[in-house]
Amino acid sequence: MIEDPGAEGGTQVSSGGLELPPGDGGHEGGATEVPPGAVSLARPMEIGAELDWGDDAWSEVRTRARRAGRAYIWLNLVEQRLRSVVAAVLRPVYEPVHGDEWVVAAAGPAGHEWVQRAVAVREVSRRKGYLLDPADDNVLSFLTLPQLRELMVQHWPCFEPYLDDRRDLELALDELEVARNVVSRNRALSEAVLAQAERASAKLLDILGTGAGTPSADRLPVDAVEDLVGDRYADVVGVHPDRVRLQRQLPAEDLFGGARRLDAIGIGLNLLVQNYSGRRLVRLAEAGCRTRLLFLNPASSAVRRRERELGIKKGELSRSVEMNIMHMRRVRARLRDSAAFQVNVFDETPRFTAYLVNGDGPDGVAVVQSYLRRARGMEAPVLVLRGSRRDVVQGGTGGRERDGGLFDTYREEFESAWADSRPVS
Repeated sequence: MIEDPGAEGGTQVSSGGLELPPGDGGHEGGATEVPPGAVSLARPMEIGAELDWGDDAWSEVRTRARRAGRAYIWLNLVEQRLRSVVAAVLRPVYEPVHGDEWVVAAAGPAGHEWVQRAVAVREVSRRKGYLLDPADDNVLSFLTLPQLRELMVQHWPCFEPYLDDRRDLELALDELEVARNVVSRNRALSEAVLAQAERASAKLLDILGTGAGTPSADRLPVDAVEDLVGDRYADVVGVHPDRVRLQRQLPAEDLFGGARRLDAIGIGLNLLVQNYSGRRLVRLAEAGCRTRLLFLNPASSAVRRRERELGIKKGELSRSVEMNIMHMRRVRARLRDSAAFQVNVFDETPRFTAYLVNGDGPDGVAVVQSYLRRARGMEAPVLVLRGSRRDVVQGGTGGRERDGGLFDTYREEFESAWADSRPVS
């Protein structure tokens, strides 16, 4: 045994020419150098990784998932619609000559690479049994949005008779491509990009001619999610915490403009009277709109009870209602047909305010607010309802009839209150 007292950090002991490696660096006096060629492995405690997600992290990923889900629904609708349009226009041109390979022929040399990739993916799906619906067992179903766009651009003369503006179509597809890339790669989707994707998708679907079956779409555009799952929520298509937020999304001009029938019931009907001018109401009536306005009688005891609930001065609410009624009387006096513009009052306890636009047809839209004990009408939550724009949830023999929604309930309540009301001279 040979002891070397000059070794740094302690003694090195060698026997027969064999030098032992330094001991554990964690021990006092141990060496810390790593021998050449050795791999240093960090211990779990040294990494410091935190695998748990807190409430804030879960909230963030759920928000991202909701946004991505909305965008995916829009993208899915647009892609299916483009496939349908491409098939309707190009299949009659290429299928008589090329049969089932008509998509390959339509792609031509310029699209040889991506169409062959789609063919290969289809073959893999066939072998592994991924195709669940025989309707998707074709090359067209395996083309992506940019590839469908490429087919339309290559064959634009074929599509031109059916689509008005190629530039608008391509600009909308450009806007949609940003969201498609984000969703397909499962990255974070901002509110701005989501809003852009929804606008572009709605525009594309309108360009491709899918809005004809929705009569109220011009007044209250149909949301893709509403269109798919709206039957789960009766006919409620919007909920706003107060009237201010409602008017940001649905201004009075959009709600009442161009109406052919307008029925309203409430205490003072401020949403109409204070946000839609008398001149516009006159033009609306002269264009053929029939209006029935039902105010709470300003002289009734119900007004005084409401004043006490809100904690306002006695007579303040009744004067406000009376001024609104007088304003509507002046509008009625300017019309040649005063019967088309009726103003009545009721004496019962007010339970809600409702504005029903075109309530007698499939394009009806309603705005409804319940009266809260301590909140003015401007502060009360708002429901936006769409009339029965379709009789079944699904078409064909498998469709089921849609249950009556809230729109019909409030329309019946209005008719009942109108029958018991009194006209204003």
